[in-house]
Amino acid sequence: MAEIRPFCCIHPAKGLEPKIAALPYDVYHREDAREAVQGKPLSFLNIDRPETMFPPEQDMYAPEVYEAGSKRFWKMVEDGYFVEEKKPVYYLYELTMDGRSQTGLVACASVDDYQNQVIKKHENTREEKELDRIHHVEACRAQTGPIFLTYRAQDEIRRLTEKVKAAEPDFSFVSEDHIRHAGWKISEEELIHKFTEAFRRLDSIYIADGHHRAASAVKAGLRRRAGQKAYTGQEAFNYFLSVLFPDDELLIMDYNRLVKDLNGLSEEAFLQKVDEKFDRSPLLQEEKPHRKGQIHMYLNGKWYELNLKKAFMRDDPVGELDVSYLQRELLQPVLGIGDPRTDERIDFAGGTRCLQELEQGADRTGGVAFFMYPTSIQELFHVSDAGLLMPPKSTWFEPKLRSGLFIHAI
Repeated sequence: MAEIRPFCCIHPAKGLEPKIAALPYDVYHREDAREAVQGKPLSFLNIDRPETMFPPEQDMYAPEVYEAGSKRFWKMVEDGYFVEEKKPVYYLYELTMDGRSQTGLVACASVDDYQNQVIKKHENTREEKELDRIHHVEACRAQTGPIFLTYRAQDEIRRLTEKVKAAEPDFSFVSEDHIRHAGWKISEEELIHKFTEAFRRLDSIYIADGHHRAASAVKAGLRRRAGQKAYTGQEAFNYFLSVLFPDDELLIMDYNRLVKDLNGLSEEAFLQKVDEKFDRSPLLQEEKPHRKGQIHMYLNGKWYELNLKKAFMRDDPVGELDVSYLQRELLQPVLGIGDPRTDERIDFAGGTRCLQELEQGADRTGGVAFFMYPTSIQELFHVSDAGLLMPPKSTWFEPKLRSGLFIHAI
């Protein structure tokens, strides 16, 4: 049984949504974030990445940095750039990219559901990244970036969603990357109750994107809970900001790998190692894989199609993933990539980044690029239901949810 609840949403004042909304904090390197906020004083990235307000040499994890983000946020609330709902509401949030749309319910999910694995994860998190967002949440006294959740599509939730979307949206704009964003407020008590009860009938909810944000929100809530003398369980910190999407509307894109060298091997020796674990054939032109079990490789100006050999496949939810096979049979034993999360010899490029970018990287470093077929949402469900974890960088969801459109004060 999944518990969600409405909340007193803090959102941009009407008409300011396109000036405030920003991509998630974790898609930017530090230099990119600083550049992205130039000339955009209202951009929420100034709050999500408050080190952009300091000189480049500033320690981005210092207490004064988080405090600066908090002061900026609450000053914008005070000055009317943000508005806080007087009573708990839900929102629908629709994103449209290249003609296809996905619509999620903006709600607060339960810390206890995360703890009890009603909300299921498929990736590990890193402590230093968790601590960054814990400090940010605690300083701002608010959750500023929604966690991207998904569930197996339900007819009842779809009917309720279509009913709400029959009205004009409360906001609608197209962002710089040509994504259309639209939102509908749900304030009618009966509709709120129906959405709540429909989700209560779900056995499981899944984290699609935002594992670090989810873990941080949960740990910040538990820290706050531990300090309470009179605890009811209904406090805002027991819930975290989320957008819940049906699985059949989501798009998972390829998440590709670039290894910057051949680990001391000659090209010939490396290809011999490849041939031990893959059936290899030349490609006449650059292109992405067409099916599961197929990986395309770029090496020294040439393209190859690699097909997984059945003898090395594994019949378990994680072992059968293409990304697992590549890591297990080639990246680790041959190229020496033990921990892809921390090894500086490997880079990742997801989704909308073009093939030529990885080609150029391989040519520049003398390395090799691997182009993956996207992991499916069903594979994500199977791994999560088994209580297992995918290799790092297994899924890339597009479009990305914007921060700053919906905020949950705790």
